[in-house]
Amino acid sequence: SCSTVLKTLHFITRPLSEEEGNFSLAYIITIHKELEMFVRLLRAIYMPQNIYCIHIDEKSPRDYKTAVQNIVNCFENIFISSKSEHVVYAGFSRLQADINCMRDLVNSKVQWNYVINLCGQDYPLKTNKEIIEYLRSKWNGKNITPGIVQPLHVKHRTEVSYREYVHSGVPYVYPAKIRKAQPPHNLTIYFGSAYYVLTKDFVRFALSDARAKALLEWSRDTYSPDEHYWVTLNRLPG
Repeated sequence: SCSTVLKTLHFITRPLSEEEGNFSLAYIITIHKELEMFVRLLRAIYMPQNIYCIHIDEKSPRDYKTAVQNIVNCFENIFISSKSEHVVYAGFSRLQADINCMRDLVNSKVQWNYVINLCGQDYPLKTNKEIIEYLRSKWNGKNITPGIVQPLHVKHRTEVSYREYVHSGVPYVYPAKIRKAQPPHNLTIYFGSAYYVLTKDFVRFALSDARAKALLEWSRDTYSPDEHYWVTLNRLPG
């Protein structure tokens, strides 16, 4: 029962400070296995003023999906992504999973300030308050998407077309013998982390701007596009 979940797992049920109560974070968590690890992560980052979008890999076992749904049902500010992907490591589906959650989050009633993406094997080193203080003091109104101009040793990731294959039931990404066109709008491609902290305004921009949409389409057959998509968009002038 939900009362048992809240009590035995010691979920925080009210803001721990006025500062936290007035500053909401959004989280995107992509998961596919290890239910107990996911619950530990969720409990560690949970605050009632925040909002959480959970993307469950479409190919996860049915009992796993049911268990996650049962937990999510106990909270008004946690929900399952309205569209789920068959996630392939280093494939476009990993990027699409985040975008699906972003579309849900921008339409939510919670007025969140930043969105942070995590996977099910992550765990926080800072408290909710420490995260907020860090964002406000150093990054106020800016995105955290670390990266550099695309290095030579990863040029192949965007120079040729990649396809998703399945071998012995295991999906993977492999290069095809097709050379890709240059990036749209003469964009300079940057490379960096697939993990980010993004402002709500930037998320709206990423979901609506013509350059962002064109880059997303161009990235469909690249290798691990989540490692260049956000960092490239963040470096557009203005």
